[in-house]
Amino acid sequence: MLRNLGALGLVGIVLLLAGIALIAYANLLVAAGLALVLAGLGLVVKSMISGLLQNFGMF
Repeated sequence: MLRNLGALGLVGIVLLLAGIALIAYANLLVAAGLALVLAGLGLVVKSMISGLLQNFGMF
């Protein structure tokens, strides 16, 4: 999966994790909630893209 992201995708993941770590340094409960929201958003986007690709017969 990481090979498919490319360099820019890996930088994005690193920045995302660094941001959550910075928030966790200030407040652990808020960081946990933010991590759950981001994970849910990622799953929604993945399912929307998969559905779009299925409509075009590409997946």
